[in-house]
Amino acid sequence: MGFRCGIVGLPNVGKSTLFNALTATNAALVANYPFATIEPNLGRVPVPDPRLVTLANLAKSAKITPTQLDFVDIAGLVKGASQGEGLGNKFLAHIREVDAIAHVLRCFEDGGIIHVSGKPDPDADADVVDTELMIADLDSLERRIDGMTKLARGGDRDAKARLAVAERILVALRAGTPARAVAIAEAEHGFLKELQLLTTRPVLFVLNVDETGLKGNDLVARAEELARKQGAQSVRICAAFEMELAEIADAEERQAFLSELGLAEPGLNRLIRSGYALLDLVTFFTVGPTETRAWTIKRGAAAVEAAGSIHTDFARGFIRAETTSYADYVACGGEQGAKDAGKYRLEGRDYVVKDGDVIYFRFNV
Repeated sequence: MGFRCGIVGLPNVGKSTLFNALTATNAALVANYPFATIEPNLGRVPVPDPRLVTLANLAKSAKITPTQLDFVDIAGLVKGASQGEGLGNKFLAHIREVDAIAHVLRCFEDGGIIHVSGKPDPDADADVVDTELMIADLDSLERRIDGMTKLARGGDRDAKARLAVAERILVALRAGTPARAVAIAEAEHGFLKELQLLTTRPVLFVLNVDETGLKGNDLVARAEELARKQGAQSVRICAAFEMELAEIADAEERQAFLSELGLAEPGLNRLIRSGYALLDLVTFFTVGPTETRAWTIKRGAAAVEAAGSIHTDFARGFIRAETTSYADYVACGGEQGAKDAGKYRLEGRDYVVKDGDVIYFRFNV
C-alpha cells in the first residue's frame, strides 16, 4: 500500500533541494530558474522510528526494515496555472495523484535566488497556490454539475445525494474555501473521493528558512500564523542545511554538524513524521529473529486489512492476529514474557489495529 505526499509551492522556494535532502540523492535538478522541474520526481523515504531498534534488540533480529513514505517533487505552480500558465495543467494533474500536500513556503531573503514575485511573502505565495487549486476544482466541479442535476431531476436518489454534496462544495470554493474545510458525512466520503478534487488533500506547510531562521523571523511568524488560521501543521526546515547534512556519511560527523546549530535530530525527521501524521497513518510491527519490520496502514484499519498489507494471502486465509502492544512487549522483555504475563492477545479479523501493535498473523490458504 503506497502513500504519497506531494511537495508543492511556487518556483524557486526550495522544493527540489528539500526533495534531494529527503531522499539523500541528487535525483531532482536544483536550478536558479523557474520550472527546473518538469516531470515529478519520486522518492521513497524511511520513517524514523526508534521503536524498531528496541524491538529488534529484544528479538535479536538480523535485519531492521522501517516503514516508508513516497515524496513527490512537483514542479512549481504560478498564477494562472489552472488556465495552463507555466505548464500548469500538467502539474495540477500530478497533484491529483498524491494523498497529501507538503506546501513549501520560502521564509528567507536572498537576492541571489530569484523569486517569481520579486520577494518572499508567505501569505501571498500560499494564496497563489491555494487559489489555483481552488479554481481547478471549481472548473472540474462545474463541468460535472449539469450531469448530476439532470439525473437528480429524473428521480435518481443517489444523484440527488451526490448533487447536494457537490453544491455544498461549490458554495465553499466560490467563497475561497477549500473542499477539505466542508463538513462531509461518513456516507459521503466515497463520492468525495471519486471527485478527485485537489483541495480535499490535507496540507502541511513546510517553512524553508536559512540557518538563522530556524529560531524564527518575521516571515516564519507570518507563515506559522497562516497555518494556524487554516488548522494546518507547520514545520521549519533549512533545506540547504539538510542537503549538506544528507551528504555526510559518518554518523559522528553528522551529529557534530547538527550540534553546531543546537539541533538534536535532522529537521527532515520531524517533516517525515509530520507527513506520516498528516496522512493519518499508524505503524504496526512484525518481529522475529530474521527481521523486525514496520508496516504502514490507515488509522482505523482492521486486522485483516493489516494482514493484506503484508501479502494478499494473509488476508485471504486470515485466521487470527496474535497481538501485543509495543509497551507490553518491551515491559515484558519480548514475546515469551508477554505470553507469560497474559499480555499476548488473540484478535479476530475485525480488530482495529493500534499504533505500535506487535502482530503475528496466522493464516491458511
